[in-house]
This record gives sequence, C-alpha cells and structure tokens, in this order.
Amino acid sequence: MQRFIAKRLFSGRNSISLPSPARYFSQLAQKENNDVLIPKLPPFDYSPPPYTGPSADEIMAKRKEFLSPSLFHFYKNPLNVVDGRMQYLFDENGRRYLDAFGGIATVCCGHCHPDVVESIVNQIKRLQHSTVLYLNHAISDFAEALAFKMPGNLKVVFFTNSGTEANELAMMIARLYTGCNDIISLRNAYHGNAAGTMGATAQSIWKFNVIQSGVHHALNPDPYRGVFGSDGEKYAKDVQDIIDFGTTGNVAGFISEAIQGVGGIVELAPGYLPAAYKSIKKAGGLCIADEVQAGFARTGSHFWGFEAQGVVPDIVTMAKGIGNGIPLGAVVTTPEIAEVLTRRSYFNTFGGNPVCTAAGLAVLKVIEKENLQENALVVGSYLKNRLIELKDKHEIIGDVRGRGLMLGVELVTDRQQKTPAKAETLHVMDQIKEMGVLIGKGGFYGNVFRITPPLCFTKEDADFLVDAMDYTMSKM
Repeated sequence: MQRFIAKRLFSGRNSISLPSPARYFSQLAQKENNDVLIPKLPPFDYSPPPYTGPSADEIMAKRKEFLSPSLFHFYKNPLNVVDGRMQYLFDENGRRYLDAFGGIATVCCGHCHPDVVESIVNQIKRLQHSTVLYLNHAISDFAEALAFKMPGNLKVVFFTNSGTEANELAMMIARLYTGCNDIISLRNAYHGNAAGTMGATAQSIWKFNVIQSGVHHALNPDPYRGVFGSDGEKYAKDVQDIIDFGTTGNVAGFISEAIQGVGGIVELAPGYLPAAYKSIKKAGGLCIADEVQAGFARTGSHFWGFEAQGVVPDIVTMAKGIGNGIPLGAVVTTPEIAEVLTRRSYFNTFGGNPVCTAAGLAVLKVIEKENLQENALVVGSYLKNRLIELKDKHEIIGDVRGRGLMLGVELVTDRQQKTPAKAETLHVMDQIKEMGVLIGKGGFYGNVFRITPPLCFTKEDADFLVDAMDYTMSKM
C-alpha cells in the first residue's frame, strides 16, 4: 500500500493525505461533509457468527451491580467485544476493529490463532491438573524450549499464573538469596498489583498508596521528560546514591522494565542498565528484568527487551504474551540462584499446568514459524517512521518512542513546556475508535497512546492506524 501524499484539497482546510488511485476511489464514497476522506479498514476474510448474547447496556448494568467498583473501561461508550481473529476484534453488531493494543492485553500471535487454539483444545481434552504433585511432559517441554531462548546460564524456570505473581516470586528469591531486604525499582515503573509489587511500583504512590518497607525508587531514566535527557549513566548514579545513603551498603535486588509499559512506553536511556547493574552487583544484589510486556519478540530487534541494552540479568520475569491470552507467567534464573527456594516450601498449585504450558509452547513455535520477530521489526519500524512524520505535521504530538511493536505517542498542548494533553488524548482515542481503531493509553499523566498490537500486524494496518490519527487530529 502506498503511503499517503500530503495535499491541500480546499482553501482554509487542514492538509490531508491521499492514497494510491485504487484506494482513493474506494474512499471517495466515504467523504464526509464533502471535505476529508475517512480512512478505511484493510480487507480481511472473516465474518463472525451472529451474536445472540446480552447487549453492552445489559452487561454494563450487571457489571455495576456485581463486579468491583474499581474496574474501569475505555471509551465513553464501552465496547462489547464478542469475537476476535488475528489482529482484529468484532463487537456485538459484527463490526470489525483493528486491535492495536492486544499485545499488552496478552495476545502475542493474534486472537484465536489456530495453532495455539488447537494446542489448548487437545490438551484440555486429555488432562488439566496441578503439576505440583504429578509428572506431565507439557511443563518440562515448555521449560526446555523457554530456556533455549534465554542468554547466559538462565535456564531454570518457575511457572506462575500472572506477571504479578512472577515479580513477587522474583523479589522473594532475591531477598532469600542475598539475605537482604532492600529492593530498588524505578519511578514510573509498574510491576503488578499485589502488596510487594505495588510497593515496587512507584506509580503506586499516587495510584494505590501502598508503601512497603525496604523498597527504594530511583530516578527514572526517561529520555523525553528526564533531567539528563538520553544520558543513561547520569541517571544510574542515583542507584549508587540510594545504595550509599539509603541502605546499609548491600541490597537484595534491582527490578526494572527495559521499556516501561503502563508508564507510557518509556525506553530507558541508553547505557542505563549496564551502569545500574554494575552498582547493584557491587552491592551484592541481583538484577531482575521485568519482561512482562516487552518480551517475546515484541521489540523486533531482540527477543527480550533487556538485550537492547547489552545486559544479562540474574532473574527474568515474563507473562502476558507468553500464553497468547492464557493466564501464565514465569520466572527464569540460574541453577545457583534457583537452589535458594529449596530452603522454603515454594509451590504454585496451577503454575505450569498442562493446558497453560501447552499454550506457551505453541506460542514459541508460532513466533518461529511465522517469523513474528522479524515482522515486529519491519512493521514496527515502518509504523514508527509514519508516526514520526505525523509528529512533524501535528504540534500536539510531543514525542514518538519505543521499539518494534511497542510504541508510544505522547500528546502535549505545548511542546516547549511538555504540558500533558490529557483531554485531547481521550478525545482522539474515542474518535479513532469510532473509525475502527483500538489503542491503549498510559503514562503518569495519562497522555500517551500505547500501541502494542499482536505481532501479526501488517503495514496496511499501520497505515490505517496512522491515517485515522491524522484524520482525527486534522479536525481538532
């Protein structure tokens, strides 16, 4: 698909983009107010079966009455999603939406990928049980395959049911192994919603207000909003200061994402992790890489996010994309460190159960078979370049960042002051949803679009996403 060429159609109108001739005439029929062409979803050969369940209004009524009031939803008119295929979702009326946020919602290979579905169905027909007390090959087969994807001596796997559980276990291992209690994490990080992970999640200061003793929050190495720009080593000095002045000189561990997801797709400043890891190692601590969102080929250039910074952690945690929608998480570490759990009776009743681990193994096979890491690199780079071009056109876009198919677009009302455009972010989200695009939002101020689609995303999908944003911003 050819990229749009910016061109003025009418005097006094915002500039818009024109497609190739074939696409132009197909869109001409969609002209609104004889003015700007509305982008059109790429074709897709699938129609969901008719939906006969309750309506969105009926579901919302039950939700308000029977579910926790802490639950929230996107959009003024919440979407009732009833079907999904690959990178697309369908609502109760059969309308199709491009899911540019499904990757963070656990989908890696695409919604209802046939290979993953077949693996789950075949296993659940045979057995679904705890792997704590009995042997089953599914858990060991997946652990072996996962170990081959890890660098260094990271080859012992503990399975959990979620990323929160994985990070809780990783911090516990670090404390047991070192005999220390102090954990250092980053401001603007997100590591889960249990007591320990909330303490390590610096956003909890304003979101959850959970304070845990022994947890210290280091300066965030944010190249866009941080005080040292892209100088990772200067940010890392704060880790050393915390060790020197906030602890006894020894720490249990340091936990961080390579690209902060909930925090607004913040890629840590270059050189940060090598410098921070050096300080932690010197203080006797373990380095924990949270790959819950950035792992499993999402960054394109590497299979794991931390690899882009040239480091090898002591412990790696993962979840979300690991099972393509199945509740599954994992902690991977070295044999020496793993041995510490023999001092405690640690087990997880359903961690690594046959159905979930069968799904996990199928996901790894699909990533390899369909070259999804390469696709994340090629399509992600294309999409990022198009978003950067959009930034040159619209002053409201303050920053475009990320890697592969984990990208962020930060909206600001003033580029110099970097004033968060919170209301405008919600407006654009709602408008492009009406056009058929679903994206997420995040960041400390809630003004960052989080673009994390399934790894089967195409260049045509990328064009549609950017064209929808362009159309909406041109009319603001």
